[in-house]
Amino acid sequence: MSKKIPVGLSNKHVHLSQAHLNILFGEGHVLTPIKDLGQPGQYACDEKVDLVGPKRTIKGVRVLGPIRKESQVELSFSDGISLGLGNIPVRDSGMLDGTPGLKLIGPNGEVVLERGVIAAKRHIHMHTTDAKEYGVKDKDIVLVPVEGERGLVFDNVLIRVSDSYALEMHVDIEEGNSAGLKNGQVVDIIKK
Repeated sequence: MSKKIPVGLSNKHVHLSQAHLNILFGEGHVLTPIKDLGQPGQYACDEKVDLVGPKRTIKGVRVLGPIRKESQVELSFSDGISLGLGNIPVRDSGMLDGTPGLKLIGPNGEVVLERGVIAAKRHIHMHTTDAKEYGVKDKDIVLVPVEGERGLVFDNVLIRVSDSYALEMHVDIEEGNSAGLKNGQVVDIIKK
């Protein structure tokens, strides 16, 4: 394969619905983008919220835009355990049935999420032309070998294909650190 896949490490973050944004930051509030992310139309925001779990609070967690249909919190396993949520489920973004919730605190109010806390499933965003080049399709599962001093092979990596995606692998920062990965490092895939 001629193309290599850049890695984007994902730290804990929150996606908000408009209704929850209004409660947390004030009616009619609009997200304030501060940095574009690897996927077109995705961005880090100036807004931050506190996450309150049964055991502790994590302060200042970044909100990512744009607005979502349903609020979602993406954490590492360590974050979930630290908050007192136990082993949070690994899910594809938006697949929130059967997930735990927690409390969000913003400068204007609080929201109790009944569900929506996940550890994001490892995935690779591909444009349709990239998928053709790699010989994969949407929802395929691949292996991703990582070379280096702490090299390993990531299993169960989901392929997500859309004309609106840019080529990029997303892995949470905890998993990335375990393999010595850095943002922008490149990897390849092995079809199962």
